[in-house]
Amino acid sequence: MNFCSHCGTAVRFEVPPGDNRPRHVCPACGAVHYHNPKMVVGCIPEWEDKILLCRRAIEPKYGLWTLPAGFMENGETTAEGAARETLEEAGARVEILGLYSMISLPDINQVYLVFRARLLHLDFAPGEESLEASLFGEADIPWDALAFRTIHRTLMHYYADRKTGRYPLHLGEIFHKPR
Repeated sequence: MNFCSHCGTAVRFEVPPGDNRPRHVCPACGAVHYHNPKMVVGCIPEWEDKILLCRRAIEPKYGLWTLPAGFMENGETTAEGAARETLEEAGARVEILGLYSMISLPDINQVYLVFRARLLHLDFAPGEESLEASLFGEADIPWDALAFRTIHRTLMHYYADRKTGRYPLHLGEIFHKPR
C-alpha cells in the first residue's frame, strides 16, 4: 500500500500507538490500514458414496482438481459463501451439513474453511472457473492431481472419518516456508 484510501497521502509502514506490529499508517489523517487474512470457503459436496470435484480452468493450478471453493465475499456468512462457490464452480446446489475443516496458511494470509454438504440433485455442470465437474468415489480420487495441499489434507481426514461415521472438526495449518 502506498497511499491512504481516506485522504490520498503517502502512508508509512510503522507500529501505531497501542499496537504490536507494523501497519500502513497515514501521517496526515491518522488512518490505520489493516490487512488481514482472506477467507477461502468451500464444500465437500456428497452424493451417496461419492464427492463432487472440479477441475480448475484458472490459475493457480490450472487443470488440477479441487473441491469447489473460493474467496468469501462481504455480506455473506461462511456457509453462504461455501454454497455460493459450489454453485458458481460446479453448478451444484447443496445443503450445508456443518463445518468440517479449518486450515490456516499464515505464509499466504489465508484461512480455508471447508464444510460437509449434501448435493441436492445431480444436475450440475462446470462453471466459468472449472473445466469439469465430476463425482468421484474414494478409489477414483485423483490424489496426484489435486490442486492444493489444503484440499489433500481435508480429503485424507474425510475418508478416514467416513470409515467411522464420525466427522469431527479438523483444525490445522500449512506453512509454505520453513519456520
